[in-house]
Amino acid sequence: MQHIDRSQLYSDGEYRFNYVSQFMDFGADDIKAIESVADKIRPLVPVVVDAVYAKLFTYDITKKHFLPKNEGFEGQTAASLEDLTLDHPQIKFRKDFLSKYLNKLLSGPYDERMLRYLDWVAKIHTDTPQKKSKINVDYIHINALMGYVETTLVGGILSLKLPEDQLGAALSAFNKLLWIQNDYFAKYYCNPEATIQEKTESTCQQLLSLPTAVGALVGGLAVWLAYNKK
Repeated sequence: MQHIDRSQLYSDGEYRFNYVSQFMDFGADDIKAIESVADKIRPLVPVVVDAVYAKLFTYDITKKHFLPKNEGFEGQTAASLEDLTLDHPQIKFRKDFLSKYLNKLLSGPYDERMLRYLDWVAKIHTDTPQKKSKINVDYIHINALMGYVETTLVGGILSLKLPEDQLGAALSAFNKLLWIQNDYFAKYYCNPEATIQEKTESTCQQLLSLPTAVGALVGGLAVWLAYNKK
């Protein structure tokens, strides 16, 4: 039986990744599965990006996070939610960021730099001293978004009509990868070393996000079952 140091999970990023990835059995075979379909999935990235931002603009509570200026964006921000459209320069900037992120997942390599990148993606969505912007997104929205991204990506992969063995391997690999990314987000919100009040708030966030996680899983299974009935 392997010993896992609980405190180190919250203080050592590489140690945490190794534990989570090993627990999920994410390894060389999964990376090969991603690489084998990367060229076929890459043309679908713009479709996934547009779908994600259309979903984010469905709710005021998620859309409002795009009003503050993003770090790296030099243009003029919108004055109100009504002025913020899907073709606004700042949204185009954010769409470009998401496109680069998805292409990075497809391209790799899965080395230490990739792990730092996944961690950075999570960190910039929280209010940390290292950031210039003050964008801080509640975890419930992050969790819901990751579930939606996965479900959308699953639909895209299914549309490729891959051989059964390649399809199964790709779906499994991307499922593990996005759950690993979700854990990078979670570590910035759920820390047992926090104060009692922070612990309570963190617990509430996890409970509130549970339905979205279950919904994403059920949605993914529904797509899979529908595909297998064809």
